[in-house]
Amino acid sequence: MMRIAIDYTAAVCQSAGIGRYARNLIRALSDLDRDNDYVLYSAGGASDERPWPDNYRRIRLPVTDRHLAIVWQRLRLPLPVEWITGRVDVLHSPDFVLPPTRRARTVLTVHDLSFMRFPECSSPPLLEYLMRSVPRSVARADLILADSESTRQDLVELLRVSPASVRVIYPGFDARFARVASPENALSRYGIQRPFILAVGTLQPRKNYPALIRAYGELRAAHRVPHQLVIAGGKGWLYDDIEKTIDDTGLRDHVVLAGFVDDSDLPALYSGADLLAFPSFYEGFGIPILEAMGCDTPVVTADVSSMPEVAGDAALLVDPGDDDELAHAMWRLIDDSALAQSLIARGRERIKVFTWQDSARRLIDAYHTVSADGG
Repeated sequence: MMRIAIDYTAAVCQSAGIGRYARNLIRALSDLDRDNDYVLYSAGGASDERPWPDNYRRIRLPVTDRHLAIVWQRLRLPLPVEWITGRVDVLHSPDFVLPPTRRARTVLTVHDLSFMRFPECSSPPLLEYLMRSVPRSVARADLILADSESTRQDLVELLRVSPASVRVIYPGFDARFARVASPENALSRYGIQRPFILAVGTLQPRKNYPALIRAYGELRAAHRVPHQLVIAGGKGWLYDDIEKTIDDTGLRDHVVLAGFVDDSDLPALYSGADLLAFPSFYEGFGIPILEAMGCDTPVVTADVSSMPEVAGDAALLVDPGDDDELAHAMWRLIDDSALAQSLIARGRERIKVFTWQDSARRLIDAYHTVSADGG
């Protein structure tokens, strides 16, 4: 039997992204593994009302996540995690960086290396923090977990990690993302009218929204489609180019910036859309691709990084740097119902590949491997 500590901070401090990843993975882990003992520690964040099995212990630290990051990553104070958790065999950090440890074997999840591939897309303070903390944590980790083969290859290429030190554990598909028969109430709350094209993700340069807006403008000009373009995502770093592109193309009356959309409303937005456009320059995984497929919405996505790996043959793949190609792909899905229905059917099969139960089984195997390697 192992005693395993997991940093649960992202799960309670981040509503989407890595927070949702951590909550879903650890929930599946707690449903599956009753043999090992777990300590989940977290700093700050919302209270966690979930009942945990007897082999799980929750520790909430009376400091914020920011203060803990300063202590461990910026000041690098040698306060080992065992000071919080007691003796553990394995420590798992699911959010890019490792705390100091005394004897525990370490597992680190690196979701992507976007800050290295596209440093101009990160704010200077965040970039400085990641460039200093992530390579240092990667070098210390006994085993690294990546969300995709694409990220695994980035780790090998950009941080010179041994391929044998990295395992791919895909995130799972969240079954809450299923088709909503009557999405109108949710759509009206965000000022959305059907028909529309949907894009999902934080407003930041890496998501390639200016190209999407230009391609949408080409689509309207060439085919007079009545569709709105709806972009669902909170404001991130350098989003001004998105606003400028909307104004420069004269599309202010046709593009809806819906802002951050709660997870409970996202299935309705996917279900109401005629298609999901996801032409990002880079993704560690690209979960909106699967979410759209779960809601029977056909997908256009980019042919780079992890997106072909996630989409398989169930989406149209385009060069994210080619506005014309993106516009044409969107038109194909609007104009060709047989193609759209074919992709929807393939999407229903594609999502079956990604389950949180399988992710949890692979994670338990990773814990056993790293513990055994430590002797």
